[in-house]
Amino acid sequence: MDGVIFTLDNAFFVLAKALYTLDGAFYTLAKALYILDDVIFTLDNAFFVLAKALYILDGVIFTLANTFYTLAKALYILDGALFILEDILYSGDADSVFKVIRCGVYEIDFHIPLKITIFATSKYDMSDLIKEIEKRKTFGIISHPDAGKTTLTEKLLLFGGAIQEAGAVKSNKIKKGATSDFMEIERQRGISVATSVLAFEYRDHKINILDTPGHKDFAEDTYRTLTAVDSVIVVIDVAKGVEEQTEKLVQVCRMRNIPMLVFINKLDREGKDAFDLLDEVEQKLGLTVCPLSLPIGMGADFQGIYNIWENNIQLFLEEKKQKVGDSVKFDDINDTSIDEAIGEKAAATLREELDLVQSVYPEFSREDYMKGDLQPVFFGSALNNFGVRELLDAFIDIAPMPQPKESETRLVKPEESTFTGFVFKIHANMDPKHRDRLAFVKIVSGTFKRNENYLLVREGKKMKFSSPNAFFADKKEVVDESFPGDIVGLHDTGSFRIGDTLTGGEKLSFKGIPSFSPEHFRYINNTDPLKAKQLAKGIDQLMDEGVAQLFTLEMNGRKIIGTVGALQYEVIQYRLEHEYGAKCSYEPLSMHKACWVEADEKSEEFKEFARLKQRFLARDKYNQLVFLADSSFTIHMTQEKFPNVKLHFISEFRNA
Repeated sequence: MDGVIFTLDNAFFVLAKALYTLDGAFYTLAKALYILDDVIFTLDNAFFVLAKALYILDGVIFTLANTFYTLAKALYILDGALFILEDILYSGDADSVFKVIRCGVYEIDFHIPLKITIFATSKYDMSDLIKEIEKRKTFGIISHPDAGKTTLTEKLLLFGGAIQEAGAVKSNKIKKGATSDFMEIERQRGISVATSVLAFEYRDHKINILDTPGHKDFAEDTYRTLTAVDSVIVVIDVAKGVEEQTEKLVQVCRMRNIPMLVFINKLDREGKDAFDLLDEVEQKLGLTVCPLSLPIGMGADFQGIYNIWENNIQLFLEEKKQKVGDSVKFDDINDTSIDEAIGEKAAATLREELDLVQSVYPEFSREDYMKGDLQPVFFGSALNNFGVRELLDAFIDIAPMPQPKESETRLVKPEESTFTGFVFKIHANMDPKHRDRLAFVKIVSGTFKRNENYLLVREGKKMKFSSPNAFFADKKEVVDESFPGDIVGLHDTGSFRIGDTLTGGEKLSFKGIPSFSPEHFRYINNTDPLKAKQLAKGIDQLMDEGVAQLFTLEMNGRKIIGTVGALQYEVIQYRLEHEYGAKCSYEPLSMHKACWVEADEKSEEFKEFARLKQRFLARDKYNQLVFLADSSFTIHMTQEKFPNVKLHFISEFRNA
């Protein structure tokens, strides 16, 4: 038994030794694997450091490449600028040198570090922009109703080749309607109720005409349009002379220093003597006139126009009211054939009147005209085509190209390459089939391009426009590029307000367009409850156009429409029914003025004011507090009792 145990003990000893040896082997293997892991970890770290070094090197190379690219681009621009300056200096055009210098530097920031931003991308971009600016003439036509403003617009289009046959505002013989009066209510009434924009080419110039409403009830639209023009033509009826609305509009133009040109119309009818009219224009309008044409006769004896600007006479041989007739020109006032053409008596009178003009009235000075200190006067008959071509040719020669415009921060010049523009008009349903709504934008500087992002400053958001439109009354065409002076139509889904500023990225706002206190107030009621949604949409869009102002009473939520003239109510009612399918009625409301309230709403004085005047407090479309005063006495007493509650009689479509 002892031998068996000894044998088993030896066997277990051998087994234990074998296991011990195996354990040593595993330990050695583990140690080897641990060493291998350390080696791999070290290699991994080495590769990571190498990768990081390569990444840094790649960044350095990329930065160097960008630096050399920027340097090359700057040298290219400098080369282009020097090339242009060399050409201009060679030609001796100092004015153009000034334009290049003015265009070359867009912004200089004298903080540390000094920053100069050059926006000229190449010699071609800069010179082409200036050429496009110099080609453009943007003007408005203003007058008292029935002075012939829309007829003159029609004939300017005819002589400019934009239309082949002129329409008429009111005529039993001429069936074609006026191009600029495209709204159905305008054709029915024979009056313009909204500004229309017409663009055409003439003598290698791009002409933009803004035909404004003449009736005082639509004056607010005209005042807004005057912010978008560079010059105006004032039309005066030879029989009626200077009328009330003409005086008001000319006063606005004088306040803005807008260059004015006067056209005395309807010489085919009996009217006031030409020199009596010139005196009336000087006395009533406060203008300094300079006749650049003279009529030959008047009424039944009217034969044509002597063009002082070009020193020739143009007589039409036949009466063609709708088309341009044949004519004969005389270049010398002393030509004896003039006596044969118009008669000895008329020729003698014409020569006497020319001597009188030269001795009494100042010579034309374009510098004085541009400053608003001198107003050239033309005579004619738009309906019969007399004097229209003379007016158009002289206008092309003397009228200003697009002018700089003041913003709240700086003066914006057309030659700047960065785009800026502002909305001066919104019109809904220009095309009843598509129910579109367009914002009219006057381009102030730079180039507006299709499908590029622009900043709507008030909202602080970028917008892209895929189909900007150029206008010819209600006709539109998509344009790829537009330049300073052009009027562009942008499709609006409710983003725009009148007075909004669009830029290429700069945060600036052009000065607001005033909205005057209404003179007429009426409650508006829905006469078809099933069309409440259409009525609300129609009122909202028409108020955005600026045709009237909407006030909602704080006390009961009733809606009040305020207008400058009573005729606006008929236009609103007509457009609501025919464009939106909604019907409304009005209730009279006796109010004197709408006063915009400025006060500290937490003060005790304001709380007392709000308690006493709660029946007369309302909110406008932009949620501004408005006090509807029933008399001037109420306004006076309110201002005395609540001196810290300020009442403003002119609101502004603010970009805020």
